Amino acid sequence: MTLPTAPGVTLCAASSVGLEATVWAMRRSMEQVRFETAVLLSDVRPEGLEAAGIAWRRIDRLGSRTDYSRFMLHKLADYIETSHVLVVQWDGFVRDGSRWNGDFLRHDYIGAVWPQFEDDWKVGNGGFSLRSKKLLEATRRIPDGAEAEDLSICRTHRSFLEIEHDIRFADLRTARRFSYEREGPTGAEFGFHGAYNLLSEISVETTTRLVGSLELGVLGARESVELLFAALKRSHFDLARVALEHVRAHPRVLQRVLRGFSWSEQGRRQRASGGGS
Repeated sequence: MTLPTAPGVTLCAASSVGLEATVWAMRRSMEQVRFETAVLLSDVRPEGLEAAGIAWRRIDRLGSRTDYSRFMLHKLADYIETSHVLVVQWDGFVRDGSRWNGDFLRHDYIGAVWPQFEDDWKVGNGGFSLRSKKLLEATRRIPDGAEAEDLSICRTHRSFLEIEHDIRFADLRTARRFSYEREGPTGAEFGFHGAYNLLSEISVETTTRLVGSLELGVLGARESVELLFAALKRSHFDLARVALEHVRAHPRVLQRVLRGFSWSEQGRRQRASGGGS
């Protein structure tokens, strides 16, 4: 089968954690699309990259989400030589290479739509995103802060990027063809992002293995709870056990989850005894 080609696009991931899962996501994407090049940016070099066709470049350790955001805003451009980069993460990768569209390259930034915002600045998620080298150079001028880098690019400093650097963000229709995250999928997207969406895209066995390979704390509080309940709802108990370990890495969240289970069990018993309304 001839793969779709994405000329002028580097497939790239930057991480110091979850490297096994990150490399798997890169390889999965490369099985779908032929990219100009692929590069993993990390402080540690995993084994087997050469056989997978993935180059490795050493960077300083990314020890926090703030470190990641600063790197993506100010340093990523140093490692990208093509006109565009497709940024992937362990839980965000190409789902259907046949959905690649060369028109995506007309934009400087595309990411999944954020449905929680009511204005038109809903594009979008950075965990699976297409960015031009022009954008990477422009974001060097965005100041450091605690804000997530995709929010900084797509909302806080969007006007600056559009006016001062002529950055073109994708329209909502294009973004929805490109990927999904918090909006329901149509099945026609090129890619996706979000651990809570993994069960819709890959097998439960692979999801369990990937999540189990992560260092505790890598999976965020909200995402770990969502994955736990998704696994329980579908009776995937091995995955539920793995997800619960990640929930336990967030003690306050674990307490709320346990209280929720307790209240649910009390309600079930009341209903069974006829005491519920």
